[in-house]
Amino acid sequence: MPTPPADRPHRLSSAMQGVIDRMARAARPALHALTPRQARMAYAAGAGVLEINRPELPFVHDWLIPARDGAQLPARLYKPVLSASQPVLLYFHGGGFTVGSIDTHDTLCRSLALQSGCAVVSLDYRLAPEHRFPVASNDAWDALAWLLVHGASLGLDPKRVAVGGDSAGGTLAAATAVEAALRGQPLALQLLFYPGVSAHQDTDSHRRYAEGLVLEASHIQWFFGQYVHSREEREDWRFAPLHAPDTEQLAPAWIGLAEFDPLFDEGLAYADKLRLAGHSVDLEVYRGVTHEFIKMGRAVPEALQAHRDAGAALRQALNPTE
Repeated sequence: MPTPPADRPHRLSSAMQGVIDRMARAARPALHALTPRQARMAYAAGAGVLEINRPELPFVHDWLIPARDGAQLPARLYKPVLSASQPVLLYFHGGGFTVGSIDTHDTLCRSLALQSGCAVVSLDYRLAPEHRFPVASNDAWDALAWLLVHGASLGLDPKRVAVGGDSAGGTLAAATAVEAALRGQPLALQLLFYPGVSAHQDTDSHRRYAEGLVLEASHIQWFFGQYVHSREEREDWRFAPLHAPDTEQLAPAWIGLAEFDPLFDEGLAYADKLRLAGHSVDLEVYRGVTHEFIKMGRAVPEALQAHRDAGAALRQALNPTE
């Protein structure tokens, strides 16, 4: 295992180390050794193994959101209370733009709704390699645009909207927040769990944590190889929000990072970029844990704390009155 720098703990938490050890004993094929279809099935099969028990909510509703090219995007609405005009988080799941779905992140979205008191809409954006850059980014914006116009029909308040996501979903959330600002559309918050925001994976944390943890360099290379195919695409801010232009209307950010994560340094860099531009940033670093930890609440206590912290940030930003 790579040795962390001196300003970080010398080892994973005991709970996180236990997860890593069990993963090693299971010896399942790496996602990058599979076809995209096989990888999706494998990720789906393991997605709920370490999750908390699925919270029950009074209202869950599936429907379709139209995309700009006529595609119909599955979406799922979670409401923690039955009342009209609720604030809403539009959530984009992680999975390297290649795996993941509404179902793999169902428990997480239920927990965020419960912790925040806000409605959550989870989007099944289209995946690579069948749908390459910038389809996922376009789908994310199209879903937000639909909610802003039609959300009231679902009992949602279009004036109290946040975007959020984990990993590649955090990339989509950050890029969607930038696009909203450029279009003059105010958002209440961008909620980013260990987002990918860099064009190139060349930071110190990418080198230190390249092997032996949940997300490895080989996974990242394979995921991005499915989605982007040129330097120009990699340096487009819709893939790498660190390259995004600044705008005064950018939503405040809550950023939650895992300490032992290849994406750690770029997450810090993004927080610094936003702060230097004068934007409000609440940064939480969860010590001793790895990428994907927020979906390990049954085994890793830091996941439960991250759910609570994110819920509190949403509650404060969206001010639900229920």
